[in-house]
Amino acid sequence: MSQPVKIAVAIPAYNEEASIASVVEAVNKLSSEQLQLTPVVVNDASRDTTGELISRLNCVSLHLPINLGSGGAVQTGVKFAFNNGFDLAVQIDADGQHPPQFIPRLASELEKNQWDIAIGSRFIDKQGFQSTFARRSGIRLLQWLLECITGRAVTDPTSGMRLMNRKAMKVVYEFYPDEYPEPEAIILYYRRGLTFGETPVQMNERQGGESSIRGLRGCYYMFKVTIAIIFTYLRR
Repeated sequence: MSQPVKIAVAIPAYNEEASIASVVEAVNKLSSEQLQLTPVVVNDASRDTTGELISRLNCVSLHLPINLGSGGAVQTGVKFAFNNGFDLAVQIDADGQHPPQFIPRLASELEKNQWDIAIGSRFIDKQGFQSTFARRSGIRLLQWLLECITGRAVTDPTSGMRLMNRKAMKVVYEFYPDEYPEPEAIILYYRRGLTFGETPVQMNERQGGESSIRGLRGCYYMFKVTIAIIFTYLRR
């Protein structure tokens, strides 16, 4: 009998007391003889009860002493996965936007297409929550910029639902963008010669917490990410 594929589910969590328990429970329900999933929750110095909650849940709980942002928390989870011999690592959000039941599909597509990274896209089948009009407009701009640089069309460059093999884990281990890292990471993968592709998933509205990209912050986000993408591409 073949050994199960061991998948670490890296879940960065900052002030997610309203949703983290249900996300961890959903991940644990997915484990099977073929796929062994382990939730790895990274408490990014939360100011609510997130840290206390995850210490009581059926998961690996990692506690950062200072807030590193989404990128630092994801990298922490991926480092744990790499150091502990996991075959694959997948990142999902702690706010319930990324239904864990799509993780097996990502794993299947990664293996079938021999990708290093499988990205879950909400825009291929256009089902589930499609985000706001303003957010979609910004995503289209990032799509255009990334395609100009890489020659690859990525329909959902801001998707935080991504599965990676150990080759990709090693790249993330060495360096990963800190704040709002997903679009910038596509350039990183392209520069390091990693293969990636998208598979359709459905996403939900957040179950709790508050988005950090709202109002004028959205404009700042777009400016900062655009500059970061260009500098990541030009960096030696």
